[in-house]
Amino acid sequence: MSEEKCDDNKCFKHGGVKVRGGSLGGKVVSTKGKRTVVVERSITDFFTKYQKWARGTSRIAAHNPACLNAKVNDFVVLSETRKLSKTKAWTVVEIVQGESVKGGSS
Repeated sequence: MSEEKCDDNKCFKHGGVKVRGGSLGGKVVSTKGKRTVVVERSITDFFTKYQKWARGTSRIAAHNPACLNAKVNDFVVLSETRKLSKTKAWTVVEIVQGESVKGGSS
């Protein structure tokens, strides 16, 4: 991660957006949007009514600041922010190299 200053107004370090609420992690699966990444997490839930485990995935759109610039297959940590667009209410705060992230997919 480079410590250069970015000109992004929605950056949590250099812009006017505050990080609040929860944080979670996952793997970046798409970077097709402008300053947007799609992070996928695996979810495992137990349904007591049926006594079964269910596996699924969750895809979260998050803001990708220019100073971090996460790529596909990176494991990232997301933090909750205010709504930044119609689909984005999370921002990438850290890129974790070669590790599994809390709540992330493998």
